[in-house]
Amino acid sequence: MASSRMRTPLGGAVVLITGAASGIGKEMAEGAAHRGAKHVIVWDIEEEGGEIAASEIRSFGANATYYRVDLTDPDDVAAVGKRVLAEHGRVDVLINNAGIVTGKDFLDLTEEEIARTFDINALALYRTTRVFLPGMIERGKGSVTTIASAAGLLGVARQTDYSASKFAAVGFTESLRAELRHHGNPLHTLIVHPYYTNTRMFDGVKSRVSALLPILDTEEVAARILDAIEAGNQSLVMPRFAATIRLMKCLPVPVLDRVTDLFGIHSTMDEFVGHSGKRGDSQ
Repeated sequence: MASSRMRTPLGGAVVLITGAASGIGKEMAEGAAHRGAKHVIVWDIEEEGGEIAASEIRSFGANATYYRVDLTDPDDVAAVGKRVLAEHGRVDVLINNAGIVTGKDFLDLTEEEIARTFDINALALYRTTRVFLPGMIERGKGSVTTIASAAGLLGVARQTDYSASKFAAVGFTESLRAELRHHGNPLHTLIVHPYYTNTRMFDGVKSRVSALLPILDTEEVAARILDAIEAGNQSLVMPRFAATIRLMKCLPVPVLDRVTDLFGIHSTMDEFVGHSGKRGDSQ
């Protein structure tokens, strides 16, 4: 069995972050550069934002490159991934951050919207990881992080597509970790469950009990994720109180429903506005 705790220093590492043109992804890209990453690779479909993100990193003397990639297109992911490996030799740290949310009631969702949510939030994980994992296994080191959500721990109203896709992301990462351990591959995996953050992706969301479930600061979330990668942690829930969801799910369903209603969890999306068409951020 591989060690359950693999520390992954960002200093000297080649770090690739999907959805890094804005939000948490951009903050993590800048943070990785400040921590001494050898090269930061920005993946995003938003060309202007991606170029700006990479340029800002280069402005303080670090190395960064932007690649336009459509995570819904397996062939594009494979081709751009091959180009990255040809130009940089390896990827040491992969952070699967890109994600989207519709914030619609179930009956208002179209087939296209449901498929797109799963395509970016879940299926893209397979496409990106498939490209870079073989090199990590061959070198005997590397890290794969998945930015899921607190909605990957508990179903939330107006998130039947989003929450389900994040449950899928959790299952993917937990199974990947188990498979790597089973085969004795000493690689690091991390699954991250942030509550809502103050990015454009979740404009309009409200928290009834902000003392326990505050809207999170993007910079702090990014820093804590990078801390967790370097420390070799395998799970990160933010804020800490959100981790009690795991315990609450042991309750009888009617009791769980009353508790979640008490905390106003299912009304958080009532005034949701969001950022239409956004692909780059994740939650």
